[in-house]
Amino acid sequence: MAFRPDPTFHATAQLAMQAPVENYGFTVMLSPDGAQPDALAVVDLNPDSDRYGTIVNTLAMPYTGDEFHHFGWNACSSSLSPMSGHAFLERRYLIVPGIRSSRIYVIDVKDPLDAKIHKIIEPEEVFEKTGYSRPHTVHCGPEGIYVSTLGGGGADGTDGPPGVFIMDCETFEILGRYEMDRGKQDKHYDFWWNLPQNYMVSSEWGLPPQFENGIVAEDLLANRYGHSIHFWDLRRRKNIQTIDFGENYQMALEIRPAHDPKKSYGFCGVVVDTTNLQGAVFTWWRGDDGTWQSKKTITIDPRPEAADNLPPLLQGFEAVPPLVTDIDLSLDDKYLYVACWGLGEMQQYDVSDPMNPALTGRVELGGIARGTPHPGGGAFAFGPQMVEISRDGKRVYWTNSLYSSWDNQFYPGQEGGQMVMARVGDNGGLTLDPDFYVDFPKGYRAHQVRLEGGDCSTDSFCYPNV
Repeated sequence: MAFRPDPTFHATAQLAMQAPVENYGFTVMLSPDGAQPDALAVVDLNPDSDRYGTIVNTLAMPYTGDEFHHFGWNACSSSLSPMSGHAFLERRYLIVPGIRSSRIYVIDVKDPLDAKIHKIIEPEEVFEKTGYSRPHTVHCGPEGIYVSTLGGGGADGTDGPPGVFIMDCETFEILGRYEMDRGKQDKHYDFWWNLPQNYMVSSEWGLPPQFENGIVAEDLLANRYGHSIHFWDLRRRKNIQTIDFGENYQMALEIRPAHDPKKSYGFCGVVVDTTNLQGAVFTWWRGDDGTWQSKKTITIDPRPEAADNLPPLLQGFEAVPPLVTDIDLSLDDKYLYVACWGLGEMQQYDVSDPMNPALTGRVELGGIARGTPHPGGGAFAFGPQMVEISRDGKRVYWTNSLYSSWDNQFYPGQEGGQMVMARVGDNGGLTLDPDFYVDFPKGYRAHQVRLEGGDCSTDSFCYPNV
């Protein structure tokens, strides 16, 4: 019997773009009040299917109060790395953490229509083996599964800084903390890496008391949320440099490195500039002297609005901030998608020149004081939030919930979970598909999306494009 790597593992981003298109999407559903268990929804993405754009399977969890948020695969294209001892893994399991409970579910989706819970890791094991809590981002590495956290130890998650821990990608046992030397890093959010160049980048949101019960206005106005990114020697597990964007650039969230590992640059989205309510995207890169540098390359202005049309949190500003809550980069490193959750816009930028992004497309949907409906006629709660791009770059999917307590502050009284898709023009541009509209069951909201066979925020590639 000949062993072969999983066919969804691709040596280069270029090859991944040529792979078969996705037939299914996986979306986490969260119960904002904890009245129902959170769940995994499987959505039919095959346009030739008579169930296209509908939920074809739902797997509910056995507990309530998890608050599903981000999740990821057990294995991906990084398994083709020469450093890997696991070349024959399958992209079979989804690792789904509960951001409130610190519980982790391992879900077998080998047959998407018959998804099963394979293993449950209880929060006590996470606390005992890592000293961390509130697991957040999941990335598959060559030798294991990396999980970032938003909390340290103790009941409120402030007993020590949060960090990253590693799980065995076959047994799903927690192995322990990643960091040998964290340097200045004392908050966490996202992270990603370039395997051949041996670096990792991480970002910052805030500590649990700053986000679990909603945004803390006093902390925001005092610039106490995260505003730095950290560069690491990936193998030595050592923080080698920290870049502070400036304390007014509050909440440096998603990290998106270029997919081609020959390139030494990437992007980071910033939720809000407290001096003017603008949203921002920074480009970061490695200079000729080997040190890392950054520059703000995208600025998005707030929209003036009458105070009576705004939630209490924003009435004193008489404006709607963009609230850049997610960004995603196409596999060809050409288009960066920026979710402006407050404005109710998904923006597309040509970043072929990463230092000079150019706005090439925009879709309006939802939004504070606007509530733009879907072109198919359905309502869209909140605004565009978690965004995922198909491997070939032709379809962009997104959902609408940020975090339950934040949803309630910025969009009081609104409810609903939706997932939509926009098509990308041959020369850029973005158009919502009026026939693709997923309305999740009542009482649920929707967060991150993963695509069958991988997507643009899942895989890290081991070899350069030709």
